[in-house]
Amino acid sequence: MGYETIIGKVELFSALSPKYLKKVAGLCKPRTFKAGEYIVRQGDEGLGLFIITKGRVRVSKKISDGKVLDIATHGPGEFIGEMSVLDGALRTADVIADTDCECLVLLAWDFNSLMKTNPAIALEILPVVVKRFRETNEKLINLHY
Repeated sequence: MGYETIIGKVELFSALSPKYLKKVAGLCKPRTFKAGEYIVRQGDEGLGLFIITKGRVRVSKKISDGKVLDIATHGPGEFIGEMSVLDGALRTADVIADTDCECLVLLAWDFNSLMKTNPAIALEILPVVVKRFRETNEKLINLHY
């Protein structure tokens, strides 16, 4: 199975044409993480977007009173790190491998360059990013009420 097939099943990229899936796939690199290993750390620079192909990750956020708030878990076919890749801001949460994991990594500068030369890609993924942002906001609001 090529990366295009895997990437085409990921919600963020599922609306892309085969031509664009191939371009995205060509930029991805495989990476493995052991259980308990940080994939990204809150406050770090967002260097890449991660597509989980095996295993499970936990997303958590350190909040002002020193507590850690578990936000989400993600598994195969899901993605993490899209916000920092798109806006260049620092990571807003920690992502830790709950189990041994395999991911495809799409580096921020490669992805941003691809979107600049192929704006249709950006237009196709934007609704998915907004949907994810709204879902996260809802979860955070529900935790406080």
